[in-house]
Amino acid sequence: MGGSAPWLLSGFGDEIDPDPAIQVAVLQALGAHHIEVRSAWETGVLDLDDGQLDSLATLFLDRGMAVSAIASPVGKVDISLPVEAEVTRLRRAIAAAHALDTRYIRIFSFYSDAGFGGDGASIARDAVLERMRALAGLAERSGVILLHENEKEIYGDTPARVLDIIESVDSMHLRVAWDNANFVQVGVRPFTDGYALLRDHLEYLQVKDAVAATGEVVPSGEGDGELVQTLTALRDDGYSGFASLEPHLVYSDALGGFSGPESFGIAARAFARLTAQLGIDLA
Repeated sequence: MGGSAPWLLSGFGDEIDPDPAIQVAVLQALGAHHIEVRSAWETGVLDLDDGQLDSLATLFLDRGMAVSAIASPVGKVDISLPVEAEVTRLRRAIAAAHALDTRYIRIFSFYSDAGFGGDGASIARDAVLERMRALAGLAERSGVILLHENEKEIYGDTPARVLDIIESVDSMHLRVAWDNANFVQVGVRPFTDGYALLRDHLEYLQVKDAVAATGEVVPSGEGDGELVQTLTALRDDGYSGFASLEPHLVYSDALGGFSGPESFGIAARAFARLTAQLGIDLA
């Protein structure tokens, strides 16, 4: 524990307010020097034009804020769409990453109206892997790293399927963004069922917790996300990457969530209490 590098605290700015200036002010008041960009001025990150991206970059530079990741919605679509559709969207996410000086882009592994059970699973798997290989190939050529988030109802919602995607694509430009709450919401015990499987591929931590019985998202340590076990193991394994707050305490839907400044602060302080108890420094 002693002498280990601090974890880099970040957070989804649009969970605080649509105005990025307010996003930055609240995050900095909570001790963060990084921000994860999903939207600004009520415009999704893929729809920000070059001028808006330049304005964001200037704001962050002037305020001494860096970008931890582009929280793109790439892959959060039905698998029936053609491969090139998401490749095109990823190109825009890459442009945003370059403009905002980050190497990380969050992505997903596709929905299916037919679901991923029974005989359809193998067909869906082939389609998912075709798309994920195309996305990873573009990431390799563009010098960015894709972070697959284990969102509920997408193909990669359980540890076993996340591992299948990562190992099958086999690219250092496709890594794991770990979300304890999302695992809880699909009936997974995150640490017990997933940590050993995915630790070698885990590059980015998204911070929230959830109650297994209801799926309700709650502050860190108040749910069934096995956060203490997960954080302890990451500490002992020498993790020193980002910890990005995504509280979802006021509402959430398929496109994201919102907390507002007050609830975001509640979530941040809950996480800070846990890390302090475990001897983990945040920077």
